[in-house]
Amino acid sequence: MAIQGYQLFLLLAFLGSATQIGGNIVTDTLFRSDCSDGLVFGAASSAYQYEGAANEGGKGPSIWDTFTHQYPEKIAGGSNGDVAIDSYHRYKEDVGIMKEIGLDAYRFSTSWSRVLPNGKLSGGINKEGIKYYNNLVNELLANGRDSL
Repeated sequence: MAIQGYQLFLLLAFLGSATQIGGNIVTDTLFRSDCSDGLVFGAASSAYQYEGAANEGGKGPSIWDTFTHQYPEKIAGGSNGDVAIDSYHRYKEDVGIMKEIGLDAYRFSTSWSRVLPNGKLSGGINKEGIKYYNNLVNELLANGRDSL
């Protein structure tokens, strides 16, 4: 579903209405019913920051995996995406939280190094990687969430 211009404007206006006064954040109350029926409330994630399981399920190294291991001093705290928030193992719990807070949609990115661990189609497709994304989409659909 595409967000229409006025719906995007309403969302940006709401986010812009939060002001900081003396260390306290003051916002106007906004209810879902204040928005048009077509507005989609959702969340988004980045595979590297969310999935974890860097060395599981047939995943090959991504550019970020290589960079964070070769140059940990260039990353605050030396962190990397080896575990991240472990959505690879906890996706059912994550989808349950999305349902609990009333999100309509979830936009996730695909870790191509999980799907194509050798970096090329000719290097083979990782069936475990495809299965993970298929399971995630099925879980979203089973819980009434759209994947984008």
